[in-house]
Amino acid sequence: MNPPEPHRPVVSVVIPAFNEAGYLPDHLPTVLDSLRTWEKDSGHQGEVIVVDNASTDDTAALAAGLGARVVPEPVRGIGRARNTGAAAAHGRFLVFIDADVLFPIEGIADAVAAMDSGRSVGGAIPPHYAPTKRATRLLFAMWALMRRFKGGAQGVTQFCTRDAFATLGGYEAEMYMSEDVEFFARLTRYGRNVGRPVVYLSHLRVIPSPRRFETWPSWRMIWWTNPVVAQLAPRSRRFWNRWYDKTVR
Repeated sequence: MNPPEPHRPVVSVVIPAFNEAGYLPDHLPTVLDSLRTWEKDSGHQGEVIVVDNASTDDTAALAAGLGARVVPEPVRGIGRARNTGAAAAHGRFLVFIDADVLFPIEGIADAVAAMDSGRSVGGAIPPHYAPTKRATRLLFAMWALMRRFKGGAQGVTQFCTRDAFATLGGYEAEMYMSEDVEFFARLTRYGRNVGRPVVYLSHLRVIPSPRRFETWPSWRMIWWTNPVVAQLAPRSRRFWNRWYDKTVR
């Protein structure tokens, strides 16, 4: 593998964000700390890009103040926002992280190591949720069972090489639900075909906010976020308007 160009980021972290001003001050620093730890140990540089996805709060200003590069994406959609961040990125490795995630200090180093070794085109870090509602625990058990038998990974933290991302054409911009599952399925097939399978960094965990699951009524949470409904009309903005327009923040 060719050595990185001087002063050019080796890894780019892309964080899509819509009205995340309430979460960025606690969550973004954990990503930045992980990146800085890797930079110190490796001697290379990285970057964190927050994609401001038409926020109406102080998301952009807060992200910039914390040390991220802010890129605007005026059209709402998390797949589109991730693609916009990837297009603006300079690194040959891409790490996609949700804005409301507490990130492990070893996360960037271990993700880069998996790709830089040439053994993998990418992978994921599993999330660890700590729900208090019984219904939420049931929902997570359903998702865990599905992933156990079908594979896949949530978009809470996914990573891949830039070459793989370009080959696959990125995330489906017109998908408003399950775009992360769909992308990871394609990444998995691609990795298998080229002999560099995806990896799951199961020794690590990212900790997402349970805000949507804990704030919504149990019936609504189970209906909108179960594995069956999540596959219905994923390209219908109207069908998923409650996810995008009336979501919990």
